[in-house]
Amino acid sequence: MEVLPVTIMVILSGILTGLIFGFVLQRSRYCMNSAFRDVIFVNDLTLFRSWLLALLVAIIGSNALEALGFFGEGGLTRQAFVPIAAVVGGYVFGLGIVMAGGCGSGVLYKQGEGQLAAFVATLGFGVGLISTYHGPLQPAMQFLKRYKVSVGEGDDAIANPALWDIFGRGPAMKWIIIAVIAAVIISVVLKGKPFAKGPKKGWSWSLGGLLIGLAIIGAWWTSYHWGGRARGLSFSGPLAEFLMFVLVGDSGAKNDQMFNILGVGVASWSALYVIGVPIGAYLSAKGLSEFKLTIPREANEVLRVFGGGLVMGFGGAVAGG
Repeated sequence: MEVLPVTIMVILSGILTGLIFGFVLQRSRYCMNSAFRDVIFVNDLTLFRSWLLALLVAIIGSNALEALGFFGEGGLTRQAFVPIAAVVGGYVFGLGIVMAGGCGSGVLYKQGEGQLAAFVATLGFGVGLISTYHGPLQPAMQFLKRYKVSVGEGDDAIANPALWDIFGRGPAMKWIIIAVIAAVIISVVLKGKPFAKGPKKGWSWSLGGLLIGLAIIGAWWTSYHWGGRARGLSFSGPLAEFLMFVLVGDSGAKNDQMFNILGVGVASWSALYVIGVPIGAYLSAKGLSEFKLTIPREANEVLRVFGGGLVMGFGGAVAGG
């Protein structure tokens, strides 16, 4: 049996990863906008607990795979710690997701449910991202990211530190810090009765959080094995790379391996998985009889969600994802 060409496997693995993620997002009704909004406005921690559970599974799983050598000698690549950019970008991103009606993952998977407003928000998100990564807003991003924090001094300095590097180095300290984080998260998660029966349609918050975490772990390995670098799942960079591929035939990813996509142009693996998210959400929504094409009734709504996407794009690029 002839092995499929590498490029075909890159395309299939990328789209399939996105498809699985989109399916899980729709089935679990997962969105960071709702998770944090419900905590503040209605004192409901249900989706927040789902987010915490996904975070915990992703932290433990990705670091375990790294320790076992699944990501080669280089391991996981950590971003620089740029606190000013993270705070400013995160705040702006939060404003944007409220206006747009969903976070980066939310507006993508809601397209699969037939929500045209989510499609408009995604367009705004993409314009904001490209304007910040490659256009007139790039100087503002670079200015905010100038202040970086490292740990240590001289030759022993760690340019891109992890949390445990503050307290000490080595695998023992890493797993001690992860254990402390896990204990805190588990105490919050258990208060939400994670083993209780879920809703009639869709998945319970706990099953959704667990599967989202597992999907993230799987994407770390898949992006490394087929994409050339362990990158995992995010939406700011990958959406910009997908749109750059569509618009100019080149994703423009600085640190990722680029692949010739059927002679049309060159794209990163991460740009390809974005395609699968709304497809997976559509399959889930159709299976639950929840797909319904909805169109914004007023022009103000279209402007609001597009503007929210623009704001979200700038914030996501500045914050680093």
